[in-house]
Amino acid sequence: MKSLNLTWRAVMRRQSPARLLVFSFMAMIAFGALLLMLPASSRTGSLSFVDALFTATSAGCVTGLSVMDVGQVLTPFGQGVLLALIQLGGLGIMTLSTLIILGARGRVGFAGNLIIQDSFTHSGKKSPSDILRAVVQVTVILEFLGALLLFCRFYPGSPDLGQALWLSVFHSISAFCNAGFALYPDSLTRFRGDLLVNGTVSFLIVAGGLGFLVISELQGKCRPGRWRWERLSLHTRLVVTASFVLLLFGTLATLVLEWHNTLGGLPFSEKLLAAFFQSVTLRTAGFNTLDFDSMANGTLFISMILMFIGASPGSCGGGVKTTTAATLFLMGRSRLRGAAHVSAFSRTIPDKSVEKATHLMMLAFAVVICGTLVLLSSEMGGLAHTQSRGRFLELLFESVSAFGTVGLSMGVTPTLSTLGRLCVTLLMFVGRLGPMALAIAISRDIAPRNRWAEEDIMIG
Repeated sequence: MKSLNLTWRAVMRRQSPARLLVFSFMAMIAFGALLLMLPASSRTGSLSFVDALFTATSAGCVTGLSVMDVGQVLTPFGQGVLLALIQLGGLGIMTLSTLIILGARGRVGFAGNLIIQDSFTHSGKKSPSDILRAVVQVTVILEFLGALLLFCRFYPGSPDLGQALWLSVFHSISAFCNAGFALYPDSLTRFRGDLLVNGTVSFLIVAGGLGFLVISELQGKCRPGRWRWERLSLHTRLVVTASFVLLLFGTLATLVLEWHNTLGGLPFSEKLLAAFFQSVTLRTAGFNTLDFDSMANGTLFISMILMFIGASPGSCGGGVKTTTAATLFLMGRSRLRGAAHVSAFSRTIPDKSVEKATHLMMLAFAVVICGTLVLLSSEMGGLAHTQSRGRFLELLFESVSAFGTVGLSMGVTPTLSTLGRLCVTLLMFVGRLGPMALAIAISRDIAPRNRWAEEDIMIG
């Protein structure tokens, strides 16, 4: 047994951090799928392998897409499995694994150190134990406060105390982890005008999408007498600014484009609240209080852009991340101005960070394009575009939502074929781990190599 244990450790030490990360999530999803296939997990009989795998991947990758009404189909045991996958996926299986190692041995290896720092920090200044302590503390406090506030609204309309408590805990964890799973068949549409539910869920989504270290820094430096914008790190200032701009842009765009459509007939206060909530949920959350299947084309186009950008690094959300989009925007601005370097807030962004953002964006575009092509082939085959009008937008929306781990849909998820469901499953997995694993891989220093002679080309 001892020799087997030593052999296992030797094998794990030889694995790259990115590979360990992928294998950990694969193991978690596979185990969750097996539990969801048990008869005890479903009220309608055992789930098929594809449906169980799809649901487990959606929960583990905190996406929220579902081929079923989880509140009606899954039993309390199945919902518990779903919630556990959401929590594990939100925190990251690598975080929980390191917590176990820390508790057993008080230290982590180099591979675990690299994974944690790349996933939850923008620099290597904090030790893994400090990072993990901050992650667990922030998560427990915010999810508890969110559940407490939601309980104040759910309990009066619930038949019993236990049901209200379960609804509160489930939706609080789902919101903070940016999962978007709801136990109501209409998501949160019935609470469209409820300020307490919308405000609480929105706060949890934004907090979960900012990143654990950003929250910790804001908490430590926003105390009375210590607050100064300049004292915040460039990463935090960039995340907060980009998040605010995207939330404001999404709210105003939804208000303008949906004023006489899905927002028509609502009082102004409810219109404003619904538009703001949709802008928040596009940050890879997946809840909705408006019907996306009935939205205008312009709104859906902007929604896909916001879903593609997603949340911030080191957070529960997906997408290419706000700092990636902000860095590329700043790079374009600097090139138009003739500046040699990319800068923001009187700080220069390193060239390697700009290259990293470019690589991530290229990968994301390639994945979404390939995923959309597969869905178009599996769901429409050789149909002419005149026979499938509107279907292209629905499948593109589904592809972007899956890659960004958002969970919003125009109603096509339950109608997907087996191949289509497997494609979306892969998109969710790659969308959650692909950019993260690539970030770990390209964050290492590249060894110098011989260069060929340069020869210029014409651009544009």
